Amino acid sequence: MKIIPRCSSGANVTPLPNGWRLEIPEGDASGYNFAQLDDYARLSRGQFPGRPPLTLSLRARVSGNSLPGTWGFGLWNDPFGMSLGFGGNSLRLPTLPNANWFFHASEENWLSFSDHPGNGFLAQVFHSAIFPTPLLALSAIPLLPLLVAQRTRKWIRSSAHHIIHEDGIRLSLDVEEWHAYRLEWGPTRSVFYVDDASILESPVSPSSPLGLIIWLDNQYAAFTPGGRIRFGVLKNEAAWLEIENLKLE
Repeated sequence: MKIIPRCSSGANVTPLPNGWRLEIPEGDASGYNFAQLDDYARLSRGQFPGRPPLTLSLRARVSGNSLPGTWGFGLWNDPFGMSLGFGGNSLRLPTLPNANWFFHASEENWLSFSDHPGNGFLAQVFHSAIFPTPLLALSAIPLLPLLVAQRTRKWIRSSAHHIIHEDGIRLSLDVEEWHAYRLEWGPTRSVFYVDDASILESPVSPSSPLGLIIWLDNQYAAFTPGGRIRFGVLKNEAAWLEIENLKLE
């Protein structure tokens, strides 16, 4: 498992004796701060290394229970990022989400396409059919002018569950303390554990392949049940996420 650290200016990803410390500096709402570990930065989505059956386990703690922005760890297909191949990165266009992760989203976020929790500290899984990305992008172009109307956005969101299947629960946990997290990704199910106790067993399983992602940032994104779309960055205090005993097997 080759893990690549990446971060914005002023942020740090520091190796520890048995793990990593991800840190972002204090910032205002004009700049994106992030620190990240992943195993897919220079790969196309088809080359992402993760395929079921796969188990991710680690111990983690974070500097605050209600940090602005998002942080977490798990597996995903980097659906919303857009890389045109610059900086040594592989060409990737936006696509539908597939993910299996522990995810903290501050109250400005809403990251559910159905009736599941959209913010807080979540155990969450998404499954979407895999469409050829250029075809998906081209088919979406005629819909872009319609997104101006909130009624249309609300209809699109309410219809998303037909193509994006998800499951998830909000966790009540003091994340400033060390906890052991584990997710088991199988071909037909996903199981989440905290401190060796099963907290969610779901029949939803992401489409493969996926990549490992561990991150901390000050951004937010929301597609609310009312059809509102908003995104950006938030004022944040200095923050950190520590992990140890990382295993992917």
